[in-house]
Amino acid sequence: MNEEDMKEKKKTKEYEAVVNIYTSFNNTFVHITDMSGKTLAKVTGGMVTKQDRLKANPTIAMFIAKRVEDTLKELGIKLLYIRIRAKTGNPAPGPGAHSIIKSFTRAGFKIINILDTTRSPRGGPKKKGGRRGRRV
Repeated sequence: MNEEDMKEKKKTKEYEAVVNIYTSFNNTFVHITDMSGKTLAKVTGGMVTKQDRLKANPTIAMFIAKRVEDTLKELGIKLLYIRIRAKTGNPAPGPGAHSIIKSFTRAGFKIINILDTTRSPRGGPKKKGGRRGRRV
């Protein structure tokens, strides 16, 4: 029996995927890709609720994660790399990012890496106000 159990453990391969989470203060997007970049699942706040004020809510983010979990379990994915992105220039991601990660850990997925991929402005266009600045 021990040899058979060992063979079964070796047969089950743990597949991995990348979870791209984009959270603003208006909406939450979760985009699951495989390691080559092929889309496996994509769920947004608007697919879960139609009320605009709730799209960035942590509760709705848990429902988003639940939909994604079902798809990942069907595909046999156990390992996740997480990339969180906020709106460019914002110091922190929106309220849904943390609850999505908590939902994944509770569902039994193993999180290998969490990476913040928020873009930062580097100078950008000229500020309004003219040569002497904005006069108040």
